Amino acid sequence: MAKEKKPKTAGALLNKAEQTGIIPEGYKPFLEALKVRIQSSQIKAAVAVNKELITLYWEIGTSVYKKQLEDGWGAKTIEKLAKDLKSVFPGMKGFSLTNIKYMVQFAKTYPEFLISQQPVGQIPWGHNVLLMQKIGAAEERLWYVAKTLEHGWSRDVLWNWIDGDLYNRQGKAITNFSNTLPVPQSDLARQTLKDPYLFDFLELHADHNEKEVEQGLVDHVRKFLMELGSGFAFVGQQYPLEVSGKTYFIDLLLYNFKLRRFFVVEIKAKAFDPRDTGQTNFYLSAVDDMLKHPDDQPTIGLILCKNKDNIVAEYALRNLKSPIGVAGYETKIFESLPNDLKGSLPSIKEIEEELTKDEKDEPHE
Repeated sequence: MAKEKKPKTAGALLNKAEQTGIIPEGYKPFLEALKVRIQSSQIKAAVAVNKELITLYWEIGTSVYKKQLEDGWGAKTIEKLAKDLKSVFPGMKGFSLTNIKYMVQFAKTYPEFLISQQPVGQIPWGHNVLLMQKIGAAEERLWYVAKTLEHGWSRDVLWNWIDGDLYNRQGKAITNFSNTLPVPQSDLARQTLKDPYLFDFLELHADHNEKEVEQGLVDHVRKFLMELGSGFAFVGQQYPLEVSGKTYFIDLLLYNFKLRRFFVVEIKAKAFDPRDTGQTNFYLSAVDDMLKHPDDQPTIGLILCKNKDNIVAEYALRNLKSPIGVAGYETKIFESLPNDLKGSLPSIKEIEEELTKDEKDEPHE
């Protein structure tokens, strides 16, 4: 009589799967879900620790500041306090004399509210110190705090944006978005643009042309996208559009994933001319018809010009139906040599010939 086979348990099946190297069904999504949960917990823990640290520094700064006001504590007493705190808590950083001074400055800067419940309590201490050092106006400082939280800027990135005066450039381009885009799209799109754009990674002649700017931006596309801001992706340079058998070329075509729309960028190495809007408007119509996905928002045009008259730009855009912005750009400029020096310096050809001659005359080992 044949021996009856016992049904295999789930454990036995799993052991067999492990022995054969087969990953059990459902393992990968389980692992991914677990990773997300752990990462979320790590982030929450880091935020909680940071809030506690910021609160501690604010309380220390407030207490020391009160002693300075009420009991006349001076620099020598604060210096002794720093040494004593480091002696009592040798494993903790942050109790240097300089940092205690920053704590006092922090308490004076934010005197009347519970720091842990404010945005400044959610960014790292180094960010707060940088903002106190660089930004005097409270409104501007809190604007950078909000942007840091929104984009997750590192301290170096925050410093770069402060150094580039982003606060006074963001949303300052001349646009017709309020007339051509619905709210809140118009506000979001306007805040996406700057004026002027700082392309200080380019070094051009004072009389540079459009092609030199365009090629420079493509050669430094990473820096270009960083200056544009969050969400931009590079699509193409001299992007071809065929209309009625003729090919037209967009200087730069970009896509913004946050706004879900294409950006047509036209570069003008001269002052803004109202006629520039006609060409850009034509490109927007063509891109919307040929490239835009049904889920995409209408394409936006950005005219980057060497300089502009704001009133002229406003008039040029006022009655257009397509969303277009006009902004200036700044680059590093080097001047050409004065005419009286040009003839006295050797040409590149003469230098190459001289180097070749030196190589021929030089004895070989």
